[in-house]
Amino acid sequence: MEHRHLIDKLRAGNRRYLYGAAVGDVSPTVRMETAEHGQHPQAIVVACSDSRVIPEAIFSAGIGELFVIRVAGNVLDRHQLGSIEYAAAHLHCPLILVLGHTGCGAVAAALSGGGEGYIQYITDEIRLAVGEERDPDRACRLNVQHAVRMIRAAFADHPEIPTAGLDIRGALYNIRSGLVEWL
Repeated sequence: MEHRHLIDKLRAGNRRYLYGAAVGDVSPTVRMETAEHGQHPQAIVVACSDSRVIPEAIFSAGIGELFVIRVAGNVLDRHQLGSIEYAAAHLHCPLILVLGHTGCGAVAAALSGGGEGYIQYITDEIRLAVGEERDPDRACRLNVQHAVRMIRAAFADHPEIPTAGLDIRGALYNIRSGLVEWL
C-alpha cells in the first residue's frame, strides 16, 4: 500500500533541509507529550551509521516522528528486523524506508573485497546484494533494493503486521547535495 501523504511529508522535509531549515519540532512541549503519551512515529527509517547521514535532519523531523534504525551499510539481520517488527506491529508505523547514501564506506569496502573481523558480516551482506556490480553509486542502489526485498520477504506473512497497510520503500541520500532520490 502506498502512503503518499507520508512520503510527501518526507519529501517536503527534505526540501526544507536542502535550504537549511532542517530541524523539526524538538520543543519541550513535544518532548513532554511523547514522554507522557508514548511515541507514534510515522515512518521507520533504516539508515547507515555514517555520521554524514542524519535521517531526522534530512527529513526535517522532530521528536517522535521517525523510528530510526542505524547500522553500517544499512544492512539487515535479525536485530534490525526485530526493531522493524516492533515499530510496525506495536507502534503501527505504516511506512518503512531503507535509506542508503552515496559515498558509503561499507559499500566501498565490499567492492574492494574487504573487511576483516566483524566488518566482514557487513561486507558479505553487501557483496550478496550487489553481485558483480562495481560502480559505487549503482552498488549503493542495489544494496538498498536488496534490503527492501529482504523486509518484504520477512514480513510477507506476519500475523501482526498487515502487509496491505504497509509501504516499504528505498531511497538514496546524496551526501554532496543533500537530496533524497526515491528508488
